[in-house]
Amino acid sequence: MVPSSADQHRWWKEAVVYQVYPASFKDSNGDGWGDMRGLTSELDYIQKLGVDVIWTSPIYKSPQADMGYDISDYEDIDPKYGTLSDVDHLISELQKCDMKLVMDLVVNHTSDQHRWFLESRSSRINPKAEWYIWKHAKYNEQGERVPPNNWAQILGDQNSAWVWCPEREEYYLALFTPEQPDLNWENPDVRATVHDIMRFWLNRGVSGFRMDVINLISKDPRFQDATILDPIHKFQHGQEHFANGPKLHEYLQELNKVLCQYDAMTVGEMPFVDDEMEILKVVQPDRKELNMIFIFELTYVDNIPGERRLTWYEWKRSKIREITARWQRTMIESDGWNSLFIENHDNPRSVTRYCDDSDEN
Repeated sequence: MVPSSADQHRWWKEAVVYQVYPASFKDSNGDGWGDMRGLTSELDYIQKLGVDVIWTSPIYKSPQADMGYDISDYEDIDPKYGTLSDVDHLISELQKCDMKLVMDLVVNHTSDQHRWFLESRSSRINPKAEWYIWKHAKYNEQGERVPPNNWAQILGDQNSAWVWCPEREEYYLALFTPEQPDLNWENPDVRATVHDIMRFWLNRGVSGFRMDVINLISKDPRFQDATILDPIHKFQHGQEHFANGPKLHEYLQELNKVLCQYDAMTVGEMPFVDDEMEILKVVQPDRKELNMIFIFELTYVDNIPGERRLTWYEWKRSKIREITARWQRTMIESDGWNSLFIENHDNPRSVTRYCDDSDEN
């Protein structure tokens, strides 16, 4: 009888992971911005909380248009946080405490200040011209230039997800903000470079990655208009076309070939996906994709049913048990593994959201 994944011991299965938002965690030099030396100075405190793994929000070099999720250099850290030597020292001190570091891997998009994008936008014949998603304009009945489709930005749903670039006289896709152009994962050079980035950090002693919006790396190549669900707005949510595209599992399996050489932990952020079978495809170990993903259902427990996140709704405490038990049972029965997840940087603190955080408590 082949043992299930639950029977196979892996270090990350019993690990408690603590996210650090480094900008506000601990400032060591008085400049008003948290840094790696500040984080290192508090490892004893974090360890006393029962933590095994620290996950840091992005610390890479960045113009900070989206708090570091707009990366301009994947192989260096932003001077606000210190130096690469400071990261090396953090990893060394974590090892002394029998703790590990997990980095935030943000590879659906880069900063528009990344050298790759600066080259890509410079001309249509540049060697990196096809590193991002470029499309010709369309023209309406009045002869006015309009974006290639009606997709809305995720972080600004009344704006187009397409940005006009005068240098190339084309639009580029930027699902989050105009400063965050989406990489073209159809390009094998892009994928190979992402693999090199992972090796760069894994070779420094990082123990894995939280993968930001990793299911958006494969889009439907037809780039069709989104269904009009909100006729009041010009642009529409197009997640049925840009989430969990046709090559997602192929790309994740390529990533796994790198990661498995390091016994690295992976947890994927996969928004816009509720299909149980699609989730299981990612976390079943024989498929060799990711170890875990975040199940967002628990963070939606207080949303008005059918409404977008962070609406307010009266809910029963038993709902937490029901959601957790259902997903644990799903993973047990289907040989997957689940992350127990209640909050991150995109959500209010649980003690404030679900409880009473007044001083007396």
